[in-house]
Amino acid sequence: MRVVIAEDLAMLREGLALLLKASGHEVVASVASGPELERVFAEWDADLAVVDIRMPPTGTDEGLRAALAARSARPGLPVLLFSQYVERLYVRELLTDGAGGVGYLLKDRVSDPREFLDAMQRVADGGTVIDPTVIASLIGGDATEQTPGRRTGDGQGRSSGLAALTPRETEVIQLLAEGRSNAAIGERLFLSESATTKHISAIFDKLGLPPSGTDNRRVLAVLAYLGA
Repeated sequence: MRVVIAEDLAMLREGLALLLKASGHEVVASVASGPELERVFAEWDADLAVVDIRMPPTGTDEGLRAALAARSARPGLPVLLFSQYVERLYVRELLTDGAGGVGYLLKDRVSDPREFLDAMQRVADGGTVIDPTVIASLIGGDATEQTPGRRTGDGQGRSSGLAALTPRETEVIQLLAEGRSNAAIGERLFLSESATTKHISAIFDKLGLPPSGTDNRRVLAVLAYLGA
């Protein structure tokens, strides 16, 4: 996999590069500021970008804003946010744009390199990987909070569908929001493959998500769960 690293802390940036190279990946660019990342996105030639949210020159949200702009120009461009902070401002827009290929992990909660590498692969393959702490923050935020360009859609119907979920189905949809596969969900909840599939189908039915040749129902279910 060809990877871009955007991280202002030199030791962490170099550590990530060493980990990726040792795991057989190619680091095609390693940058330390928002403007540098914008140039990399403009000349995109990679499979995934690992991006810190807060980068120079202001140390606020340069990384996140660069990722938003890049995905606006190229929907689905794979981006894994890797940050110390949970940022609600704009991040809903990134996580709920419906294009997939996005993740958000907190640095202090990733203890196993294999977990990080697995998350990278899932995002590069078009999946969604979100730390449970980030999910909790987004759900617990102000319900009236809106981000630029965010669509409310048929949120009322989806909200009533969420209220109808059983406790087990709620556990399943949270794991879906973390980007877990059916097999991983079953393993985590000690469910058989058929039972996991049954729960997911029930979730789709309660959220009013019929089979479609164009819509990814897993993504739409996650959007509903995150309050999109």
